[in-house]
Formats: sequence, structure tokens, C-alpha cells
Amino acid sequence: MEQRTYIIIDLKSFYASVECAERGIDPLYNNLVVADPDRSKNTICLAVSPSLKKLGVKNRCRINEIPQALGLIIAKPRMQLYIDYAAEIYAIYLRYISKEDIHVYSIDEAFLDVTDYLDMYHVSAKELGIKIMNTILDELSIRATMGIGTNLYLAKIALDITSKHASNYIGILDEKSYRETLWDHRPLTDFWRIGPGTERRLKKYGLYNMGQVAHADEDTLYREFGIDAELLIDHAWGREITTMRDIHNYHSKNNSLSNGQVLMKDYSFEDAKLVVREMADLLCLDLVDKELVTKSITMYIGYSDTKNIPSTGGTVSFPDETNADINIIPAVVRLYEQTTYRDFPIRRVGLTCNNVIPEEFHQFNMFENLEMLDKNRRIQKAVIELKRKYGKDAVLKGMNLMENGTTKIRNHQIGGHSSGF
Repeated sequence: MEQRTYIIIDLKSFYASVECAERGIDPLYNNLVVADPDRSKNTICLAVSPSLKKLGVKNRCRINEIPQALGLIIAKPRMQLYIDYAAEIYAIYLRYISKEDIHVYSIDEAFLDVTDYLDMYHVSAKELGIKIMNTILDELSIRATMGIGTNLYLAKIALDITSKHASNYIGILDEKSYRETLWDHRPLTDFWRIGPGTERRLKKYGLYNMGQVAHADEDTLYREFGIDAELLIDHAWGREITTMRDIHNYHSKNNSLSNGQVLMKDYSFEDAKLVVREMADLLCLDLVDKELVTKSITMYIGYSDTKNIPSTGGTVSFPDETNADINIIPAVVRLYEQTTYRDFPIRRVGLTCNNVIPEEFHQFNMFENLEMLDKNRRIQKAVIELKRKYGKDAVLKGMNLMENGTTKIRNHQIGGHSSGF
């Protein structure tokens, strides 16, 4: 296999760094958190500046856990602004690397296959990465860290583990150096794809680091983890066969559409039913807009008392694939009424359209009221066009105007947080 070189660039404390850049201040020396205190005193911080991290404040902490004596600057989330910055940073990547050699892993991380560019620019991977990082800093005032590896996994580990111990925040790994420097590293949860559950299962067999996993009995690992053991073993040795081309050529066999939200307060059974109706309505419009249909919808309901009250939900199936709200909303509401506890406050709601397919593959049957479905579809299409032309609030239903409805609020959010506009 041809030896390739990958870098991954991570934008340090991205949301907090953007807010500092907008204020003309340095996130290394200013204590800024991105959080919405209007939600509650216990609201979770989306990001904290590096200066706060040095003081021991962790990402995703609650705002009331940070000592006020630190002189906090509190920035309300502006998700559209962060997306705009991310787009500008992607444009910087494109000055150096073709889009076919870029994989945006998240809003603040991107893999770059730099193999074919090193000779062209007459630089090393480290030099090219530093040049890109400096461009981002000079033009947008956003600092970055970097991992360099001979495969995608090693680049990610170089970023997540090695770079944190480097004075220049750059980590470099190949299979040899990975085994020499990280086989004894603990905890295992520092390694990509190893969560607390996997760590506990490995500890049952006396496996506490990657070196031990690499030399463990493979039959034991396959009995414990099934097919996932293959990836675990490869990663223990620092191997990864997936390439950038594989990522770009991948197409999921199953497609779905989802809509979920964490409610800003405890909702009663009846109030949450309103939210479920709103979410089902929006999913129907999304299906119509994308010209997709679904055969079933899965519901998830989470309660405030997560320790003692298990989540509920289920799946409702339809006789034929559909995207019509007159079919979907009543069925989803019935599922909610049949499966949801009535006496416990609700805090999370999720709906997923399973195995969606293009509408053109749907075949009507003789028992469907085609005239009614056609009329319903024309109404949905008209609503979509009005929203597209005049904004999401251009068409609202009566339920959206009720006190505990969430659609009007969510129309001005991105990812469940304020868009900032």
C-alpha cells in the first residue's frame, strides 16, 4: 500500500475563539465562556477559552460551576457566526488542498491528505500544516493545533494525545513511534473510539493500555466485541486502512431523517404532546421538500429524572411509504399516547424517519385516497415555498402559537442554539 501522509487541524476552543476574535481580544489571556444564561443558571457552556482551561475549567461544564471571581465574559451562542467562520477556514484549506483531499470531520476539525502536495510545494507535512495554521491565525485570529500521521487514525491520535504535550501543539506519529510512545499510555479513553464502556470491557481481561490490547488473545477480543474487534486490534497496532478516497466514496445503505430537541424546562405529558405534533409536522415538510418518503417513524422520549425513569418510545409503521402529514402526525401522536408515561416530567423528544427513499420509487395502491393526498401535498408544497421566500415564520399553525410550542423559537436556532440573528 502506498505510504500517505495526513494532517488534521483542530481549531482551539472554536466557539470561544470566534467570540474573542469578534471582540478583538486574545482567548489565551481572557476568560470567556459561550453559554446562554437566559436558559437557566445550570445551563451548559458550549465552549470556554483556553485561559479558563488552564485554570482547570472544563468544556461542557455548567455556568454556575465557574467561580465568578474569574471575571467571566459571557457570550451568548451565535451559531450562524461560527458556521460563517468555519466556511472561511474551509476556503483557506482550498487555497492549498483540493476538496477531494479534505474531509471535514466536525465544525472545528478537518483531515487533509497532503501526500501529493509536499513535493509540489517543496515542504514537509509539518511546514505545510504550519503555513495553513498561520494563515488562519493571521486572517481570522483563530489558533489551531495539528496532528500528523501516516494514516488517518495516527493523525487523529497525534492531535488528541501527542500534540497536547508538545510546546508547539503539533503531534507527529507513524506506526513505530506510536508503539514506542503510546503503547503504555493511560487512560484508554484518550484513544479515538474507546469510550468508558469499551474501557470497562477491556479491563475485565486485564487490558489497561494499547500495548496490552495489541498482544491480547484475538479470539477473546472477537468473542467480546464481535466484528468491532478487528478495528480495535488494528488501532492497537497503529494501523488504519481507510483512505480519503474511501471516505468520499462511502454511501450509507440506510438513510434517515431526524428531529430532536432538549426542552428548556420540564414539560407535562400534554405540553410535550404539542411539541411532538410540531416536530412531526416539520419532519413531514422536510420529507416533502427533499422529495422523500418513509415507511416508519421511531420516537424517543426522555424524562427529567434520567437516573430513575427510563426513556420510552417505539416505532410506528405505515401501510405504504408516505410523507403526508395527514398520515404521519396522527400516527405519531397515537404512538406518543400509547408509550409515554403521563406522570413524569419530560425533557427530551426525538423523532426519526427510518429508511427514507426517493419519492419517485413510491407506488400508490388502490386503497389510498389519491385526491386527498394530492391536495395535501399541494398545501405542503405551498407552505415550503412561502417559508423559503419569506422566512420560517411566514407560515405558522395555531399550535405553534401556543404557550409551550417550540417551533417559533427553533426557527431561529441552529443545532438547538441561537443563530445570533
